[in-house]
Amino acid sequence: MSLPLTPQFLAGLTALLFVAGAVNGLAGFGFALVGTMTLATAVAPATAVVFMIVPILGVNLSLVGELSAGELRSCGRRFAPLLASAVLGTVAGMAAIDVLPESPLRLLLGVVSLGFVASAQPFVPVPGLNRAREGCFVETTPAMAGVGGLSGLLFGGTNVGVQLVAFLRGCDLSHGLFVGVVALVFLGLNAVRVAMAGALGLYPGWGVLAVSVAAVVPAVAGVAVGQRLRARVGERARRGVVLGLLTVIGLRLVGAGLGLLG
Repeated sequence: MSLPLTPQFLAGLTALLFVAGAVNGLAGFGFALVGTMTLATAVAPATAVVFMIVPILGVNLSLVGELSAGELRSCGRRFAPLLASAVLGTVAGMAAIDVLPESPLRLLLGVVSLGFVASAQPFVPVPGLNRAREGCFVETTPAMAGVGGLSGLLFGGTNVGVQLVAFLRGCDLSHGLFVGVVALVFLGLNAVRVAMAGALGLYPGWGVLAVSVAAVVPAVAGVAVGQRLRARVGERARRGVVLGLLTVIGLRLVGAGLGLLG
């Protein structure tokens, strides 16, 4: 895996991270999806996934302040099976990154991107989705272990963790508590992923790791700008921006994965 550290590429990367951060600040989600999927159209998908780990960590860091020390302990006990299984799944997903060939991984990222767009549309019926939610998205140890393991596997290999977000959204949490718990979960998972990426030798070199760390700055700056714009943009427009971007990116990734695009 490699990253072309030319001035032109770094300028484009900075712009991408800022825009992805702004999308996240505007819509409340989308940084990992938009950032990873767009970067995967320009570099090897495995490189895109690994590079984005630290910026994702940085974007979520400030949100942990939503939780008090007591809430941290309470939520840690409440969601322990989910967290433990998600960590194990994430480790397995990280190990698979360097094994999958480039085209199938790019195709997988494209399918995941388009699948997320389809599932977000209320007028697009997904067969069996409601039954799966009723049977799996419940607060029992087996359900949390299953959702956490499968979600961690996908998150570890693609940076997509929407299943974990969907599960936590259905757990009767206040908005502030929900935001804090989501941030806590992804901070923990990404901390594990940074260690795993180093242990597995997934970073091409110290230069790429340094750029990944520096990438936190434009990402967080974009989030701040997006948050300021949120009150001026309606909910439909916010979702339209995110889903429109992911549709274009997903189609490009699928085309590249199938060999239809260069």
